[in-house]
Amino acid sequence: MTYWGLNAFFLAAAVLLAIVARIVRRRPRLLPLVVTAGILLVVTAVFDNVMISIGLVGYDRALISGAFIGVAPLEDFAYAVGAVLLLPALWALLPNFSGHSGARVDDPRDSRNVLNDARPEGESR
Repeated sequence: MTYWGLNAFFLAAAVLLAIVARIVRRRPRLLPLVVTAGILLVVTAVFDNVMISIGLVGYDRALISGAFIGVAPLEDFAYAVGAVLLLPALWALLPNFSGHSGARVDDPRDSRNVLNDARPEGESR
């Protein structure tokens, strides 16, 4: 199997979950994803080129397309795109397991607020 073949499964799952998250939760918004993808692709280009150049990572030439950004094969960037789609989709679709309501620590409306519990002796709520 080629790297594009492997990427096809990963990217298909990421795209499917991103679509489901967008329909069900109406999140994540598009602009933050595009900005994040741009930043992540630049960082991937820099670090993948460094890792491949120093011999830390190598690719079987028979399994890559032959298209490169520097010395990094184009297939290597699919994981960055997949992560940008998959992680926010999972964040939106999975339930909150932490038990935290999402209220800020300094929110006086939160009865579990640590700051509210640290009042001097004799002071009432």
